[in-house]
Amino acid sequence: MPEATSYQDAMRHALALALNGPAHGVNPQVGAVILDRTGKIIAEGWHMGSGTPHAEIVALAQLAIIPDGATAVVTLEPCNHTGKTGPCAQALIKAGISRVVYASSDVGGVSAGGASTLREAGIEAIGGVLAAEADEQNRVWIQSTKQGRPFVTLKWATSLDGRAAANDGTSQWISGPESRAESHVRRSQVDAIIVGTGTVLADDPTLTARKPDGSLYEHQPLRVVVGERPIPATAKIFNNQAPTLVLQTRDLNQALLQLKQRGVKHVWVEGGPHLASQFVAHGLVNEYVIYLAPMLLGGARTALTDIGVGSMPDAKHLRIKSSQPLGEDLLIIAAPQDSTPKAPANGVTVKEEN
Repeated sequence: MPEATSYQDAMRHALALALNGPAHGVNPQVGAVILDRTGKIIAEGWHMGSGTPHAEIVALAQLAIIPDGATAVVTLEPCNHTGKTGPCAQALIKAGISRVVYASSDVGGVSAGGASTLREAGIEAIGGVLAAEADEQNRVWIQSTKQGRPFVTLKWATSLDGRAAANDGTSQWISGPESRAESHVRRSQVDAIIVGTGTVLADDPTLTARKPDGSLYEHQPLRVVVGERPIPATAKIFNNQAPTLVLQTRDLNQALLQLKQRGVKHVWVEGGPHLASQFVAHGLVNEYVIYLAPMLLGGARTALTDIGVGSMPDAKHLRIKSSQPLGEDLLIIAAPQDSTPKAPANGVTVKEEN
């Protein structure tokens, strides 16, 4: 285990450990380390998913005896409730930890309050260490919890002039193999993929997460089709490679609420353009993943259609979070400048796609 010369160093290591846990599923990714009184890391752990021991418990279990003056460094405020596992705050108290250092505050309505419990027990609790980094790493869980609905990522691949397909409707392949491989990795990390009935009827996609050799990733997201038009039983989305849910509704908020009730934390919207535009128009997109290919197509088949922008003052401004080349393409990650979480509301409906 690495040496830790400061709480910041220990927290960076805990954040790296957290990424060993699954990105999909209802729970956040959490990492923890235990330091002795000299600042040396003597135990570590991360959360492996719903129903498994939390990161703090994994780390504590590695030590037969907790030395005097030990500090627990955790990426998320220790939980304060009993769910599928017991409260971590109480476990830390029982173990005899002297100090707890955490990054992000727990925003869960039931699980929050662990720091107060620790302080009431006489344990020093220091919050906010590398909080910005931890909040960004756990943004999906944090925003989903605050919003009361899944975190929504909208993805598209376009030419440089913003076209998602040629005039005849063909779209394979706008993006290059590197972009497609990266996109499938991202698919394998979400809980659900959403498309409209028009996309299923026009393209008959499988909507699975596949490796470059065609084999399937171990985790396959739930395939979700939104819309009222019937889907033939022979459609590829009904194969046995992944579960499928058809929501015969045009109300996007109701669809998101149903998915949240199923334990879906993160949805990946792949369109088509009418469905994507309705997510944008109603402020339901938390993050954009855009693959830009160095080609020009012209024509009317744009990635988005009407998003409710009538003139420049109505423009929906984004902030670019990152950009990187992928083969000949460019991957851009963006988010709305107004990052205020939008909770579900009634009456947000999507037009049926052509």
